[in-house]
Amino acid sequence: MSDPDTLSAEAFATLGPLLASEPFAGWSLSALRAALRAAGQPEGEADRLFPGGAAEMIATFFAGVDHAMVARAGDLTGLGLTARVRALIAARLAVLEPHKEAVRRALGLLALPRNAGLAARLAARTADAIWVAAGDRAADFSWYTKRAILLAIYSATLIYWLTDTTEGAEASRAFLDRRLRLVGRIGRARFSVRLPCRGSAARAS
Repeated sequence: MSDPDTLSAEAFATLGPLLASEPFAGWSLSALRAALRAAGQPEGEADRLFPGGAAEMIATFFAGVDHAMVARAGDLTGLGLTARVRALIAARLAVLEPHKEAVRRALGLLALPRNAGLAARLAARTADAIWVAAGDRAADFSWYTKRAILLAIYSATLIYWLTDTTEGAEASRAFLDRRLRLVGRIGRARFSVRLPCRGSAARAS
């Protein structure tokens, strides 16, 4: 399988006929071959570009979405960090909107134990793409905590979006806003870490 962190424009474009199929035919080489054949394109491109099969097709799809999300969000200058993150996630949902069934099936395949490693890499790549596009350059421990928080927010929003039938995914954007406000309150809260004294530690042991 090719590196899922690298987007091949040719491979992503080859998925076009499959993504445009109605209803979505599924993440498989046979479905992609049929879609290419129906579009008058060489069906052999499916095997040439995706030797890793469905998992590689899904990795390429989400790599393309990462790039399209940043392009759709546009110029974020003048916005605060939270507003930029919000704009990027909203842009991502807009990019995904025509492909809801493809996303649903992709998540189902990524949930399989054999795809756990790929699912983790794709999730980390998406979180990193959002934070980098939002202008965050943290390199300390917060690099991990910010991305973990972001993944929790985005994952919850994506699951909500899958069943959202409101026009323009308005309910999903409202859900996203609520999650971001919650995290903001948590971020502003003060936490104190109290280490046990030596005597209490000894008693606990």
